[in-house]
Amino acid sequence: MGAVADKTLLTPEDLLAMPDERRFELIDGEPVERDMGALSGWVGGQIHDFLNQHCRANMLGWVFPADVGFQCFPDRPRTLRKSDAAFIRTGRLPNEQIPDGHIRIAPDLAVEVVSPSDLAYEVDEKVNAYLKAGVRLVWVVNPHVRTVLIYRSDGSVGLVREADELSGEDVVPGFRCPVALIFPPEPSPAAGNPT
Repeated sequence: MGAVADKTLLTPEDLLAMPDERRFELIDGEPVERDMGALSGWVGGQIHDFLNQHCRANMLGWVFPADVGFQCFPDRPRTLRKSDAAFIRTGRLPNEQIPDGHIRIAPDLAVEVVSPSDLAYEVDEKVNAYLKAGVRLVWVVNPHVRTVLIYRSDGSVGLVREADELSGEDVVPGFRCPVALIFPPEPSPAAGNPT
């Protein structure tokens, strides 16, 4: 009978020291690679840009891109999550200073863009972890069906489609964006395929 080697569990600080740390999250000390396809990355960038423009113009707070880690799970100190965009309202970061390392408070809004490698149960687990940590609003954006599922801290869930408008509700006051703008234009049927 062979001996089973103990796994070396990482801390969020260990992750910061890795040369390719931007590619990983930590789930209870185990690194999990975050693979984003081009479409998912583009959609995440669009959402970040729209949120950032609105929040800067209205001095609402801080908008973070996909590679920022959140170490905000008190019952799971070796867990670090990265959303595809996140918002923290003014007054919540200590001294209004962005830390050098990971952010240790839950964002007010977390955005998850579904990637080709994402499994449904993993997305659900991430949403539940965010809500349990105190995130007030979570958007799960699916570029393939062009919808956004909206999870709220009160337990309610909504769905907006491409023809609808995405709202920041009371979490990102005044933010409104046509859902169609966060997705690339669909190919014209008249364009066809070159032969």
